[in-house]
Amino acid sequence: MAPQEQMQELVVLVDEDNTVLGTMPKSEVHQKETLLHRAFSSFIFRVSDGKFLLQQRSSTKKTWPLMWSNSCCGHPAPDEDNVSAAYRRLEAELGLHPIALEEVSPYRYCFSHLDVMENEICPILVGFVDGEPALNPDEVEAVRWVDWQDFIAEVKRFPARYSEWCVEETLILEKNGRLQELLKTHIR
Repeated sequence: MAPQEQMQELVVLVDEDNTVLGTMPKSEVHQKETLLHRAFSSFIFRVSDGKFLLQQRSSTKKTWPLMWSNSCCGHPAPDEDNVSAAYRRLEAELGLHPIALEEVSPYRYCFSHLDVMENEICPILVGFVDGEPALNPDEVEAVRWVDWQDFIAEVKRFPARYSEWCVEETLILEKNGRLQELLKTHIR
């Protein structure tokens, strides 16, 4: 993406029924009071051992800087579906090319941190990779691979270590039958 296009990234504004109301530049959307908009969260697993990829958000992020969170989050562009947006952002943030990626659960949240609000309709996606990440320092401070069951236990014991949406989405995925099917299918 050219620098000018990156600066003009648009976020899709929606109502509670996910009906499009318009767009707004990403640079303007996240404020103390943020309009409801579309997003996605992805949880990426390594096919060789089933470990889950955690991301520490870059120190330069406007929203939740340096917070540990799920593998990758982002916003679909106007007329872009969530899976396509996730492929695009996984490449841009982590240099990853999933061999499988699908939407597995709806999710809606609103949280504030450091005087910035996130207010999103944010479906949860699950994907699988066989490569290692190449971090974009503008987006990602650090990553680590963790055992999924150990991570669930960690989230329950120490939720403040992670972004609020990551905690809630993890607990949703813990009970998600489709995730279990995908893990059985893709983990070697």
